[in-house]
This record gives sequence, C-alpha cells and structure tokens, in this order.
Amino acid sequence: MEQKPTTIKEIAKRLNISFSTVSRALHNHKNIGLGTKLRVQQMAKELNYEPNQTAIFFQQRKTFTIGVILPELSEAFFSTSINGIEDTAEKNKYTVLLGQSHDSEEREMKIVETMKNHRVDGIIISISKNTVNYEHFESLKKYGIPVVFFDRIPKMNEIHYVACNMISGTVQAVSYLIKKGHRSIGMINGPEKLFASQERKDGYIQSMTKNRLKFDPSLVVNSDLTLEGTQLAMEELLKSKRKPTAIVTFNDYVALDAIQFAQKRKKKINKDICFVSFANLPISSYSAYPPLASVEQHPYIQGQKATEILIELMNKTKDDPAQPEAYYKIIIESQLIPHLKK
Repeated sequence: MEQKPTTIKEIAKRLNISFSTVSRALHNHKNIGLGTKLRVQQMAKELNYEPNQTAIFFQQRKTFTIGVILPELSEAFFSTSINGIEDTAEKNKYTVLLGQSHDSEEREMKIVETMKNHRVDGIIISISKNTVNYEHFESLKKYGIPVVFFDRIPKMNEIHYVACNMISGTVQAVSYLIKKGHRSIGMINGPEKLFASQERKDGYIQSMTKNRLKFDPSLVVNSDLTLEGTQLAMEELLKSKRKPTAIVTFNDYVALDAIQFAQKRKKKINKDICFVSFANLPISSYSAYPPLASVEQHPYIQGQKATEILIELMNKTKDDPAQPEAYYKIIIESQLIPHLKK
C-alpha cells in the first residue's frame, strides 16, 4: 500500500505542539527557540517529511518558474542563449519552462497564453520573425507577469530588453569588406518587420556614407531567412546592374545557403564574391568556404542578462513605493570575428 506523505500536522501531533510552531520551526523563524527547532527538524527527518511545494507557492504567490519562448531551439544561437538563461535561473532557484514559436505568430500567442495559465512568474522571449501583433505581450501586464525581450525585440517603447548592437556590428562588417578593396557590397537582410533588420540597414548605410560610397538601395535585399528566400535574394543581387563582389548576410545560416547558391552559379568563393555574416556560429568552421568574418552577438550573455533583469523585476514587492517604472534597455557591443585560415 502506498504510504501517504508526512504532513506538518502529523509532526505537530507527534511532538504535542501547535501546527503553526512546526511551520515556523521548519522555516527557521526567529521567534522559535533553538531546542524546538532541532526537535521539529529531527522529527521531520525521521518521518521523511517533504515540503508541499504547491502550498509554499500559494503562500508566496510564486511558482519559481520562468517561461522562455524562442523561435527555433535547433539554431545554435538560441541553444546557446538558453544555456545562459538556465544557468542563471538555476543559481536563483528558478525552473525554466521552454516553448518554441517556430517563427509563427499564432503559435507564439498560444504559448504566451499557456504560460500565463501555468502561472509562470515571468517570461523571456525572442519574438518570431513573423510577429507584428503585440497584444499578447500587452495583456500580460494586467496579470503582473513581467516580460524581458532579447535579440529579436518588438517595435514597442515601454519594454525591457537585452540586445546586441547590430548597427555597430554592421558598420564593422561593411568597413572590413571596404578595407579589403570591395566597393559594390550587397546585403541580404532579414524581414522588414524585424527591428534587427532595420538596425542592420542603418549600419550598412552609415558605413557606406562614412567611407564616402554612394548608398544603392538595390543592393539591400530582404529575405524571410528560409533557403528559398535566400536563393531569391541572391538571384536579385546577381542580376543587379552593380553586381556585388561581397555580400553581408543576416546570419551564418543565410551565408552558407548564399555561398551554396553562388557556387551553383559557377562563382568562385572569396575570389568572384565574398561573404561576411552575423552570429559567429561554430557550424561555419565545418564549411569548406565559411564567411570571411562573422559578427559575434554573444547569445549566452544576452540570455544571462535577460534572466538577471527578469529575476530583479519578479523580486520587486508590491510594497515598494509607487513610482514610474524604469525600463531596462541593455545593449551589448558586437564584435567582428575574422575567420582566418590556419
């Protein structure tokens, strides 16, 4: 027969003391004498007492659970960022509940609703590339569930976020190519609705202007980041009157797809055409023709910082003086990493 778990009432009955005294002794309350604490703790050990987490959560109004929503865990960038999130959460005794949007706005909305119903204490999210409606984030405010965005952040004003400086990263990438003698430089950017895409474009224009080169809008092409989208973008760039000798891509995955496409078009990589990308993923090192360089976006640090901010927000008590909320806007500096040959 299955043994029922020991309760605080049973410990109180065995020791002939009140239920509240046992509860306080187990929580190391300052008003309970050392002798009583030791007696209670010893009896709890003998009876294999385990705290009722549900009751504790109800009492503290917390579940010690963080919801995390990512576009694709299979992408090295996001699998690295989840390491930063989980490591930081564990240090602070929080559990992570993970969901993947698979770049679907509808799926993202459903996951947010599910996490809200599971009473997560807060949410960390990198939005899907197709998200244009932000109502599901706004609705969390009335439930007191704080949200911290990272990497892919929405075009909203009053939000907490952690992101990498994509403008300076793009300036570094384009300047690197210019120093190598390139003057016709293309860009395969992400979806226009992504804030990160706008930042990359701004950095591209800034770098071209800084180096006294004319900005040609036809050399900046948007892609939905799929293989087909990259192929269409490459097709458009290669048909351009000013055929680019170098291309900056949205990330390393796009770069590898673009390189493959260029090879099929009989282009000699790093001779006829060169590539620089973002993310600095380990997968690039396994390619015969990796991008010349890649912008490091520090996914672990982004995940770590986002979690630290969320925990700070969750630990704010309702007894704090009423004051306008200060929003965390953390920008991590990017770094161009050349992929030098051995």
